[in-house]
Amino acid sequence: LVGGILVAAFFVLMWWVPKGDLIRSYFPTDAGFQAFQLVYILVSLLLFFTACTIFEIPHGALGMEMTSDYHERTRLFSAKSFVGNLFAMSTPWLFALANMEVFRGVGGNEADGMRYVSILVAAILIPLSFWWFFSLREPGFKRVVKQEKTPFWKDMKHVAQNRNFILLTLTIFTLAMGFNFVNLLGSYIPIFYVFGGDKVAGAYLLGINGTVWAITGLLAVFPLNIISPKIGKRNTLVVAISLMVLAQFSKIVFYNPNHPYLIVIPTILLSVGMLFFFTLGASMVGDICDEDDLKTGHRTEGSFYSIFWWFIKLGTALASFVAGSLIVLTLFDQTQVTRVDALEGSIREIHAELQAWKEGKPATANMEDLLNKARNRASELRVHLEARAEKNPKSQEHYLTLLENVKIAEDYLTNLDSSLDPEVFERGIRAVDALIVPLKLQSPLTLLRMRIVEIGLPIFLSIFSIFFIMKYALTEERSHEIKELITIRNRARDLEEEG
Repeated sequence: LVGGILVAAFFVLMWWVPKGDLIRSYFPTDAGFQAFQLVYILVSLLLFFTACTIFEIPHGALGMEMTSDYHERTRLFSAKSFVGNLFAMSTPWLFALANMEVFRGVGGNEADGMRYVSILVAAILIPLSFWWFFSLREPGFKRVVKQEKTPFWKDMKHVAQNRNFILLTLTIFTLAMGFNFVNLLGSYIPIFYVFGGDKVAGAYLLGINGTVWAITGLLAVFPLNIISPKIGKRNTLVVAISLMVLAQFSKIVFYNPNHPYLIVIPTILLSVGMLFFFTLGASMVGDICDEDDLKTGHRTEGSFYSIFWWFIKLGTALASFVAGSLIVLTLFDQTQVTRVDALEGSIREIHAELQAWKEGKPATANMEDLLNKARNRASELRVHLEARAEKNPKSQEHYLTLLENVKIAEDYLTNLDSSLDPEVFERGIRAVDALIVPLKLQSPLTLLRMRIVEIGLPIFLSIFSIFFIMKYALTEERSHEIKELITIRNRARDLEEEG
C-alpha cells in the first residue's frame, strides 16, 4: 500500500520540475538553472525508483509464496504478466497524450504535457493501491511468522552463496542491462530515423508499437504455459533469449522509413521473448527458494527476491547513466532539436493568435512581439547549425541543407507583418510550419550510429546471458522432488505442533 501510493506521488513529482520567474530569480544564469534542474531530476528519480522497490519486493515475494508447485508458479507469474500487459497497453500512449494541446498548452512541448498526464496516472494508481491492499491475503503467514528472525546481512550473505541463484540473476541482469542501455534509443529511432524528426507521427507509431507489444505480451502467456512444461524452464529461457536476438537482427530490415509500420515485426518477437524471459525468471527464483527452504528449514523469499530485484534496478540505474553517454556517442544533436522545438512553439503561438484574430476575438498577445520571438529563435538555430557544420566536416552537407531551410524560414518571418492580409499572413506562417519537421533531421552518420548501438549492444550482452543460464543446474525433476520433501516435512511439523 505504502509503495503504491509513493510510486504515484513521486511519478508526479519527477515531471513537475520547478520553473518560472521565481525559480529563475534564485538561479540567474542558464548554467545554474540547468544544474538545479539536473539535481531535481536525479533526486526525484531516486525517490521514484526507491518507491518502486518498496512496492515490488514484497509484491514479488508474495507471488512466490502463493504456491509451491513447479508449473503452477509459472502460471501464477504468467497471470501477473497478463494483468501487467493489460495496463501496459495504455503506457505507450502517454507520450501521444502529452503532445495533445489539451495537456501541453498552446506553446508547450511534450514535457509540459507530461506534467498533467502524470496527475492522471496518479489518480488511477492510488485507488488501485487501496483495492490491492484490502483484497490480498498472504498464504502460510501463520507458519512463517513463527520462524526465527535472522539479521539482514546474514540473510544477504546466505543468498549470495547460492550458486543457482547467482547464475540466474546474472542471466537476467546481463540481458536486461543490454536492452535497458538502448531503451532510450528505441524511442529516438522511430522519431528521428523512421519519421525524420516528426515527433507527432513518431509518437503515434510508438503508441501503436507499444499497444502491439502489450497485446503480444497478453497472448504470449498461453504458449509459455504450453512450452515450459514440455521442455523445462531453462530451455524455455534459452528460447526466449533466441527470440530477442532474432528480433534485434530483424531490425536491420524492418527499421524502414519507406515502410514505417514494419517496426511492429521485431516488436512482436521482442515482446514474446521478454514475456517468456522475465516471467520465467521470477518463477525460477521461487524454485530456488524451495531448494533453500529444504536445506535450511527457513522461507527467505524476501531476501532472494530483494537481491534479484536489486540487480534488475541496478541494471536500470546503470542504463540511466550509460544511455545518455550512448546518445552522445552517436553524435545526436539535442540542442538542434531543442531549438527547433522552441521555434515550433513560437509558430504555434502565432497560429493561435492568428486564429483568434480571424474569429474576431480580442488579442491575447502582440503579433509583432510573437514574430520577433520566432525570428530570434530561428536566428539562434541558424547560429547553432553553422557551428555544427564547422565542427563536423563529415556531416557538412547535411548541415548545409538544414541551413538552407532555416534561411528560407527566416526570410518568410522577416517578410511577415501584422498589417498584411490575414490570408497572406497565414500562408506565410504555414510555409514556415512546413519547414519545422525537416529541421529536426539528424545527420546520416548519427542515424547509422544509433542503429548500430541499438541493435548490436543487446545482441552482444545476450551472449553472456546464454553462457550463464547454460550453467544453471536446478532441474525440473529435482524441483518436483524438493516439493514432495517439503510437503512431508511440513506435515510432520504440523503433527508435532498438534501433538
